[in-house]
Order: sequence, then C-alpha cells, then structure tokens
Amino acid sequence: MDFANFLIQLLNSVQYGLLLFMLAAGLTLIFGIMGVVNLAHGSFYMLGAYLAWSLSLQLGSLTLAILLGTALSVVFGLLLEKLLIQHFYHRDHLDQVLLTFGLIYIFEEARSMIWGDDVHGVTIPALLAGGIQLTENLSYPIYRLFISGVCIVLALGLYFLISKTRLGMKIRAGAFNREMTEALGVNIKLIHSLVFALGVGLATIAGMIASPISSVYPNMGGSVLIMCFVVVVIGGIGSVRGALIAALLVGFVDTFGKVLLPQFSGMLVYMLMALVLLYKPEGLFKA
Repeated sequence: MDFANFLIQLLNSVQYGLLLFMLAAGLTLIFGIMGVVNLAHGSFYMLGAYLAWSLSLQLGSLTLAILLGTALSVVFGLLLEKLLIQHFYHRDHLDQVLLTFGLIYIFEEARSMIWGDDVHGVTIPALLAGGIQLTENLSYPIYRLFISGVCIVLALGLYFLISKTRLGMKIRAGAFNREMTEALGVNIKLIHSLVFALGVGLATIAGMIASPISSVYPNMGGSVLIMCFVVVVIGGIGSVRGALIAALLVGFVDTFGKVLLPQFSGMLVYMLMALVLLYKPEGLFKA
C-alpha cells in the first residue's frame, strides 16, 4: 500500500469512526444516563436518511433538509419520550428491550407506508461534489471531509454541553444519583426528555449527512445498531469520551481490516471488543 492509498484509508477510518460516534454518543447517553436499553436507536438513523432524501427533493437543498430534519427529529424525540419511553424508566430491561424491539417493526412499517420500499440516492451539494487531488489518479471526496468536519463540531459541542454547562452538570448528577438530584430540586423528568431528544437528534443527523454516500434503503438501521452497541460496550456504558475513542478504534480496525485482511474483516471488530472486555470488563472508561 503506497502513501496515497494509506492516506485515503486513514481518512475513511476517521470519517467512519466519527459517524459511528454520532450514533453511539446518543445511545450511550440514553443507556448510561436514563437506564433505557434502546434497540430502536438504529431506526432514528434510518429516519434521518429518509428525511434527507424526501426533504431535499421538496426544498431543493440538502442543507435546508438537514436543518429542518434536525428540528423535526428533536420534536419527534420529545414526543416519543413523553408518550411512551418515560413509562418504562422503572421497568425491567427486558420490558424495555421488548418495547424498543417492537418499535423497530413499527418504524419500518411506517417507513414503508410513507416512503415505499425502493432504494434512493441523495444528491451531494454542488459545492461539496468535487474531490481533493492526491495523485494523478487518486482523489479524496470533499463531502467525506465535510462529514468529518460536521461530526467534529458536534462532538466538541456535546463535550461543552456535558462538561461546561449548568444543564450538563444536571445531566451528570442525574446519571450519578437520580434520587439525590431530584431531592435537590432538579426536574429529572425534563432532563431525561432532553437527553432522549438529544440522542434521537444525533442519530438522525448522522443518517442525514451519511445518506449521500450510503444511499437510502429499507432496514438500513439494523447494521449500524450492532456497531453502535459494540462502540458503547468498548467505550464504557454512559461515557461520551469512551464512545469517541471506541468509535475511532472500530473505524480503524474495520476499514483497514477490509483492505489488509479481507477474509477476517467480518470478525476483527468483535475480536477487538472481546480483547478490550478481557482486560477492561466495564469498557475503556467509566461514565
């Protein structure tokens, strides 16, 4: 592998890892802070992809579609948490698994009725459609760099929110000791609603920005959900920092594994997870 090809795979690894972080951050927040096992998280990724496709056709702009789709997804997350999820906070994890597993089928049927079962493509904006020339024959798509940039900005924003703001302090306090936080006058129900909506929003944004390079198709949330759980387990449940490092590790292992060891690429990520859990059963970082 020459340097140009190595650089392309390196950039692909970072881009894939950052996109996984967008998904896993929402999942680890919902799981670690709210204690909810959300198997329907991949469906929010699918929702984002379909929103990007349908809204970009109607508005004529992927940028406007992403902005409007983000707002719609946050509202959807607030409504879903209010009407359904909040009633399962104190239920067994098995009840939560059954509920969210059922939601997968509901969302898939709703998707089929609203948008159909065809595969769709989302057009990359003209400003981002080109590539950066690396050699005479190789170039790297600008849109993939755009995805990485958006993910980095959102990751920094999430870090600032959780670590540096009053709301973030309440979120961390609620995750550490819910009863004490409520006793101090914090509206923990509102905190949970905001955290769930944030998780839904992050997953939806990931689906929207990834749609031009991954296409839009039925059941597309299933495969990313498995990778999300792998990232959450490796990074440590409830740890946003752990999710970021684990997502980048998974991105490197998966991308370079497919190039260097294609015959073993399907198991390398799970071998990484097993190796981490062997020495760090709680994941790389605690919440």
